[in-house]
Order: sequence, then C-alpha cells, then structure tokens
Amino acid sequence: MTAPENVLRTATEDGIRTLTLDSPHNRNALSARLVRELYAELARAEQDTSVRAVLLIHTGNTFCAGADLNEAGAGAGAEAKAEADAAPSDGPTALAALLRAIVAFPKPVVARVTGHVRAGGTGLLAACDISVAGPGATFAFTEARIGVAPAVISMPVLPRTDPRAMARYYLTGERFGPREAARIGLVTLAADDPDKALAPILDGLRRGSPQGLAESKRLVTREVLAAFDRDTGTLAELSARLFASDEAREGMTAFLERREPEWAVRQAPAR
Repeated sequence: MTAPENVLRTATEDGIRTLTLDSPHNRNALSARLVRELYAELARAEQDTSVRAVLLIHTGNTFCAGADLNEAGAGAGAEAKAEADAAPSDGPTALAALLRAIVAFPKPVVARVTGHVRAGGTGLLAACDISVAGPGATFAFTEARIGVAPAVISMPVLPRTDPRAMARYYLTGERFGPREAARIGLVTLAADDPDKALAPILDGLRRGSPQGLAESKRLVTREVLAAFDRDTGTLAELSARLFASDEAREGMTAFLERREPEWAVRQAPAR
C-alpha cells in the first residue's frame, strides 16, 4: 500500500498546536517520514510565540505501534516488527533522539490517547509531559515475547513509572487498560471523556508564561534527561544487537505466522 504524502496533520487554536498522527496504513508507526515531520513541527511550534503547548492526538484505533521496522528491510513484516522499539541499524539512535527532543522541548507536550499503544509508542507517550487516556486505550510491552527488549524506550518510561509494575509488564507482555496505566504512572490520568478531562489542563497551560512553563518543565524532566545523557549509547547498542539475533528473527516470524515461537513452553492440561 502506498504511504500518504504526509503522515502528520497540524492545527493551531487558542495557543495549542495540535499534531495529529495520521498514518493508519502502518498503525501510526514511527517511520522515518513521521519522525522527520515531528521534528519539523516541533521546531515550528518552538519558534511560534503564540503557542503555549503541543497536543499529540491520533487517527485510527492505534495511537502508535512503535518504530516502523519495515524500513530496515529485515523482511519480517511491518506489523510484527512494530511490536519492538527500534530498527537493527540506526533506528535506535533516531528513536532516542526524537524522544529526548520531546522531553527537552521548552513547551509542554500533552497526549490524548484513545487507541492502542505498543512498544516504541509507549516511549513516545512517556516522553510527553501530560497524557490523558480514554476508555478504548490499551497498553503493552510485548518485546520480550519476540526476543528483544524495551531498551531505548526505557529512558523516558522507567523514571516515570512504578518499578514493580514495570517488572511485571516488561516481563509478561500483558495488556492493560487506561486506569492501570494511570495507576503505574505511564499516563497522567484515565478518563471516560478525555476531551472533557483535557479542557482544564489546556486552559491551565494557556495561562502560563513562556518562561514559567519552560523552567517549570525543566524541573520535572531533569531525571529523564539524565537517563538519556547517561544511557542512550548503551541502550541503542543493546536494541540493535537484539534485533540481529536468531531469537528475534524466530519471534517475529512466529508473530507473523500466528503461532507460538519455538521457545514457548506449552502448559500441561489441567487434571
């Protein structure tokens, strides 16, 4: 299927620059095109003195499936490979750079999630300052099931989430809903009506001064930025190495073929 010319739509109203992830053909995966457009629009929003905050939303039933690993040409298929957070070449570094840019962005970045979030998509969500999840949102860290690990995305995820919960979800790959995501700190809040919940948040951001917002954000992102500065090289290398492994190839192939990978242990029937 031919990809659309643009995968990001923009609009500005009352001081809020809305960026809509609009690439349903690959479940809003972080393709090179989308990453490039996100960088460009963030730069424009930073220079626009009328903009107080950026709002990330999405079309379709998926907020973001992670990096578009089909671009790496590994041959395992886009949907399966999007279950992981980076490509086997320079993908991990590019993903880390984008996530750090959002964390370091001098204006607040808010996310509105009403669909599925997987792998690198959870990293994009965790990089945002505030996030609201609707009742249709689901979340999962499924990397271990296909032979890799949530390496690069750990830099924004782990400093902002509950360690015991992450030990569970990183290892099991279980899906969980918006209220659990809020409980463990992956999102700010779960709401039956995310637009209604966002209204006072966006109103508060509109009332902030550029300097006040930038310096306040700097205080709450200090530990996250420290993780990027300390760990980017190591975690990008880990991600690339895992993707080149035999286990990862088997895991992605099994996902595409809708079967259990060769390492899965079959549960004995109950007596």
